[in-house]
Amino acid sequence: MPTPDELFARPFFFCGIGGSGMLPLAQILAGRGCTVEGSDRSRDQGRTPEKFGALERQGFALHPQDGSGMVSKEQILVASAAVEDSVPEVQRAKELGCLRLSRAELNSILFNTSGAGIAVAGTSGKSTVTGMLGWILHACGREPTIMNGAVMKNFVAPERPYASAVVGGQTLYVSEVDESDGSIALYRPAVGVLLNVSLDHKSMEELRQLFGEYLARSRISVINADDAEALALLPHAKETITFGIEQEKAQIGIVPGSIAEGPMRQAAMVIDRHDGSEHALMLNLPGRHNLSNALAAIAGAAAAGIPVARAVEALAAFEGLARRFDVVGTSTSAITVIDDFGHNPEKCAATLRTLKAHPGRVLAFFQPHGYGPLVQMGEELAETFAQELDEDDRVILCDPVYFGGTVDRSQGSERIVRLIEDAGGDAEYVPSREEVGERLASIARPGDRIVIMGARDDTLSAFARDLFGRLN
Repeated sequence: MPTPDELFARPFFFCGIGGSGMLPLAQILAGRGCTVEGSDRSRDQGRTPEKFGALERQGFALHPQDGSGMVSKEQILVASAAVEDSVPEVQRAKELGCLRLSRAELNSILFNTSGAGIAVAGTSGKSTVTGMLGWILHACGREPTIMNGAVMKNFVAPERPYASAVVGGQTLYVSEVDESDGSIALYRPAVGVLLNVSLDHKSMEELRQLFGEYLARSRISVINADDAEALALLPHAKETITFGIEQEKAQIGIVPGSIAEGPMRQAAMVIDRHDGSEHALMLNLPGRHNLSNALAAIAGAAAAGIPVARAVEALAAFEGLARRFDVVGTSTSAITVIDDFGHNPEKCAATLRTLKAHPGRVLAFFQPHGYGPLVQMGEELAETFAQELDEDDRVILCDPVYFGGTVDRSQGSERIVRLIEDAGGDAEYVPSREEVGERLASIARPGDRIVIMGARDDTLSAFARDLFGRLN
């Protein structure tokens, strides 16, 4: 492996450059003066042309995913660990003898060679907390580099519509880190935030080990005291800051009885139990999970030397992330459409609870993000939809995301619909998304909230906008 200086002097080629994990890394490298090219199957298939047009305007050379962009042994191929050997770029890179890095390997090199890496880990909430923490540091003049899996609305500009990264200095590097593929083990954080530990892509035993070792490698650990599984890992940490809404011993917490919730925003008094000081927080995001996310960001910022008062003040201007309870609009007939990234049981539950905290029927459309995840967490997903929604609410599932490959497709959405119904929920299976749009438009009535849920498919946002246009 070349040294970092040698590595970043070479040209990079991203296979799947439009992916949520790839795009921010490509932007960070380009911002640091590296030559970056790429390809994407979605571009070849004509999906999300506006995204690839924006990348080309930013100076990225894009190629068909046929291997033609790989022309030199000096190029470094960046490809997801899941990318199959049959992909033309991978074959061509092997022929040329190119170095290949996974997304996580490249990100960990950038992270570990910065002055201080601030990592955000956990099964749910990583992108939101990374955005909040990055925004606090930016607002406080610390010039962080931010690597996120979602577009951060505060940093969107006409020339940068897909702002899932911010290229700041090399002193602070803020990044979400992923446990689903085990790559969290690559990171050596100065500050390691742990939000929660719950079933997603790995077993609980595997998760406990991965997150425990992560805390042990972090110089300062920031731990959610409200999450029993996360709190149980506290003995692994060297130095800790705890946060929590319910846990009275949490060092960064909420004054009891101070929470005021609305459908789209909330307020609370944050208490810093290090000195007993209290600070009025205004947050332009709904949901108790987002209040917890705000505490995580405040505690993470405190670990990086930002006073709690300044962090709380900065969050009042935080605008949120694309596809995280992202309100597309409310129609003339008072039907609201929401675009959301919910795809595992915990994320879906958080979104549904936020919706059910206020009046109105919920129509939840869920597009599973793959056949494999349905096998891994299908029963828990079904239980979530059945428990969190009422008898008047409705769940619609279409077929899972499938862009090709050899995955076993024998267990699909029909099974989840049966499980939801068995648990007492109201669900239906509608195979194609086009039919789903027609079905939702036909059954929606004034006062309904329609939430579009799913991951790994950028076209869900366009679907949500089209549905809103149809309702209007």
